[in-house]
Amino acid sequence: MRVRGNDYRMLQAPESYTPSLRVSVVVPAYNSQDKLDLVLAGLARQTYPPELIEVLVVDNGSSPPLRLPRERPQNTRLIVCEQPGRAAARNAGLAAATGDVIHWLDSDVVLAPGSVEAHMRWHHAAPYMAVTSYIRFTSAPVPAELPDDLEEAFEPAEPHAWLIDLIERTNGLTDNSQRPFSLHVGGATSVNARLVAAAGEMDDDLILGQDTEMGYRLYQAGAVFVPEPKARAYHLGPTMRMREQHSIDRVSYAFVADRIPQYRWLRSHPTRQWKVPYVAVVVDGTAGYEQVRATVDALLAGTMLDLTVVITGPWDTVGRERRAPLKDPALDLVLVHGHYLHEGRVRLALTDEADPSTPYVFRLPTGWVPGEDSLARLLELARAEGLGLVNVLLEETAEGVRYARLERVSAFARARIVTDASTAEELDDAVDDVSGVSWVEGETYGFSTEAAELLGRRGAYRARLKAEADAARLAKEAERLRAQVTKWRDEAGKWRKSAVELRRDVSTLRRQLAAANRAQQSMRVLLSTTVKRALRKKLRG
Repeated sequence: MRVRGNDYRMLQAPESYTPSLRVSVVVPAYNSQDKLDLVLAGLARQTYPPELIEVLVVDNGSSPPLRLPRERPQNTRLIVCEQPGRAAARNAGLAAATGDVIHWLDSDVVLAPGSVEAHMRWHHAAPYMAVTSYIRFTSAPVPAELPDDLEEAFEPAEPHAWLIDLIERTNGLTDNSQRPFSLHVGGATSVNARLVAAAGEMDDDLILGQDTEMGYRLYQAGAVFVPEPKARAYHLGPTMRMREQHSIDRVSYAFVADRIPQYRWLRSHPTRQWKVPYVAVVVDGTAGYEQVRATVDALLAGTMLDLTVVITGPWDTVGRERRAPLKDPALDLVLVHGHYLHEGRVRLALTDEADPSTPYVFRLPTGWVPGEDSLARLLELARAEGLGLVNVLLEETAEGVRYARLERVSAFARARIVTDASTAEELDDAVDDVSGVSWVEGETYGFSTEAAELLGRRGAYRARLKAEADAARLAKEAERLRAQVTKWRDEAGKWRKSAVELRRDVSTLRRQLAAANRAQQSMRVLLSTTVKRALRKKLRG
């Protein structure tokens, strides 16, 4: 059976059942041995099979040390926790527990004999239950031994007025209650052990409010909260809250506001950030710098300020290209990383897994831009109708449907418990069963791509201006080179003209040299003839 919201009535948990689940009762205790003796005696008289009950008494620094009384369950252990604080003591008991169910019990709360059995019938019906007893506060003297008739011994007693009022206002927490986890009080509440493991141990950093904060994390893990009137118990004396409610609220509210986003009235500051945001928006950081920036900046500028934007991408691969950064193939990723690295409401993550304590996760395709109040309106729709999933139809193309998703984390946690879904569609079907699914038109809620397109156009415009500037620079350089070539050509022409004149001069010189050579030869011939004549004349004489 799949419980829708917190309407546990549809389970129809049986009045009689065959017990098979083991329960670990964790009792943190500090002094007050007399009250602890009565609490353990009450556990020893439970109608639930004793072999299926283990009791872990955690002595949180008592002086003198606590001891186990004679009347106690057969499987009872005493654990010593030196670290002070109720949360530390409970965590010590939780670490030693072996049961299928964890039953928190204060050391001054005596259970009626059928209380554990009344709790366990719900745990046998479904594996995601958190059950709380109806506790009455008695001012009767603490008896030396536990009487057989608790009502006779402890009445008149006062009911847990705040809890009764909560139950009556919400029809037993079944009317689309936004905060059913408020029922989780440590005095006498039992929880499925797997839910506790999923939610984690108690927060020891809190001074007060640990029960409510853990109840919230159990709610996020998929728990259904049940007030069980047949599980009766008596608190021996008034609680600290009954004595000092104003002071306790003052302290606890200061801390739980940071951890429980559902307490909207505690987050009245218009702009501050909190440890656990109300919604985490997941955006793909690899879709281009301008596209990512348009989407993320619009989210940060919206009226829903209590959010974290999770930008996913391979951020562990981002480096700094120092030689040629403009040629870096991962430049857009580097720009996204650098642009949002120091923005407090942005988290750069390797995966899209959000903090499980965050109530809602919104998965928005990069490049789609929400309007100022788009996200706030979607959240209000999900809250008002108790929806686990709101699909936002953005566009329909030949390639298919493009949409965003607002997921309530607690609904998806419950769906994973009740189904072995192997596909996203099957998981969504389970969410529809346990909480409800709705479709809305993106245009109706103010989603568009105009801002992203504008940024893209600005980027293209800047690129075109750069290209035009580069072209002008290259044209000017080409003109300079053409002028240089012309100059060289002119100089080459001059050189050619000089070469022609030089060749002509060389030819003239060659002709003159040839004439000189001929004249010289004639002179040689004439001289030779004259000499020969003179010699012959001398010989004759």
